[in-house]
Amino acid sequence: MPDSVHSAPPTVADVLRDTAARFSSAGIPDPRVDAELLLAHVLSTSRGGVQAAAIRGDRLPEAAAAALTPLVDRRCAREPLQHLTGRAPFRSMELAVGPGVFVPRPETEMVAQLAIDALGSAASPSPIAVDLGTGSGAIALAMATEVPHARVFAAENSVDAFIWTKENVARIGATNLTLAFIDLADAFPELDGTVSVVASNPPYVPDDAIPRDPEVRLYDPPAALYGGPDGLDAVRVLSRVGLRLAHPGGTIVIEHGEWQGAAIREILTADGWRAAATHPDLTTRDRATTAIHP
Repeated sequence: MPDSVHSAPPTVADVLRDTAARFSSAGIPDPRVDAELLLAHVLSTSRGGVQAAAIRGDRLPEAAAAALTPLVDRRCAREPLQHLTGRAPFRSMELAVGPGVFVPRPETEMVAQLAIDALGSAASPSPIAVDLGTGSGAIALAMATEVPHARVFAAENSVDAFIWTKENVARIGATNLTLAFIDLADAFPELDGTVSVVASNPPYVPDDAIPRDPEVRLYDPPAALYGGPDGLDAVRVLSRVGLRLAHPGGTIVIEHGEWQGAAIREILTADGWRAAATHPDLTTRDRATTAIHP
């Protein structure tokens, strides 16, 4: 074989195929998608840019190939893709994420939409929203950027997560967002009785329920996952804090597991909230429950 042929870099299409095959063998749910996104990361392009390069027959530059190899190994070990790229898409934003912070999921975009709709319809020229246990800042930043006339307050009590939240608030430049390092149970007493929307994606996995996906089980921070024996410890606190913060007619929006809607409606109703309702996500699984402050 001539040297020039032997030394030619592989094509993007070949690397995509081989990487997707490795990911498939490792049990990764969407191997082709992850392969495209990881290649996009090392090539500093978009997923569409990778697809176009594969169609054109482009070859993978040596530097990109060298950067890709260890990332593929780490992904095969089920390290989250978002930890490898340092980014997680959420609605119109790209959030910085990594070890120590819960990676926002696509299904939470629907939870943010419920909060945004309630905030946008609030009868105030400058309504107030609170995101309790904000993590990466996903829900708070979505409300702040999509309802720019609102004032948004976000609380986080994990040092590791707070570092990521601060970075995301600074990167996205949401000047109407105030971030506080505080436990959700004690958050924002100065706002008592003035808040139009109280939103949260709390820890809601029961303590003895081990998540199936290694990406969740091994890499998401336990404090962001586990919510006590029935998974609802944080929800009980949220209900009481929400009653303290919200004004009459204000809305609470809580993300939860698909099996928890009825129990959360009971908690909220028993505490005095009205019109508790559970909403499905795009996969038709129950994903969030809302209620109205009396």
